[in-house]
Amino acid sequence: MTTVLISSILSALATGIGALPILLVPKINHRWRDILMAFAAGIMVAASMSNLIPAALEEASYWTVVVGILLGTLVLGLLERTIPHIDLGHTKQNISFDAKSMLIIAAITLHNLPEGLSVGVSFGSGSDSMGVLIALAIGLQNAPEGLLVALFLINQNVGRFKSFLIATMTGAVEIVTSILGFYLTSLVSGLVPYGLSFAAGAMLFIVYKELIPESHGDGHEVTSTYAFIIGLLVMIGLIVVFG
Repeated sequence: MTTVLISSILSALATGIGALPILLVPKINHRWRDILMAFAAGIMVAASMSNLIPAALEEASYWTVVVGILLGTLVLGLLERTIPHIDLGHTKQNISFDAKSMLIIAAITLHNLPEGLSVGVSFGSGSDSMGVLIALAIGLQNAPEGLLVALFLINQNVGRFKSFLIATMTGAVEIVTSILGFYLTSLVSGLVPYGLSFAAGAMLFIVYKELIPESHGDGHEVTSTYAFIIGLLVMIGLIVVFG
């Protein structure tokens, strides 16, 4: 349990680490934001396809994995339809920091729920090495996400330090869902393959719906593509070394 808690906290805090540049650097251009998003997308695809899904297939049948992945994508799809959303990196809307902005922050926070779940489920499956790898993958994805949230808040005339704190807090929900996922899969072993594949489906939804479009929104498709491949290779290398 201690390893789960430490890993989930570090993974969640990566959101704040990603937001740190707003305190140090006056302006971060779109190219670097797009590169970071694409890199994170590569990390998450590799984590899903080379770790979560194979582990789920070892525990259950193909159809169990299909059900889990579809549930993950459907849940994220419902969140997209019911909660206001703005493409953080490319919005041209001038929205004040009011109730609507709070809804947008809530949407970002809710998107972090399945990420924390994937960490907890990975540990609950009985493989600490997989849990650490997934926590690392989520942490690497959280960093550019935290940066985008902080930049969005600054665009709404929120102070830099306050933007940093709010961005950090959006990742804190992952700690709660990580512990929840761990206890559920530990108590009910049959939930492990569903949980792993659910987390994979949710992560793949985020990649295709959020990260890839964000990284291609300003004409940086080529550099973003290279960043995606590098992220993929980095995660595969980590799986080979630590898996």
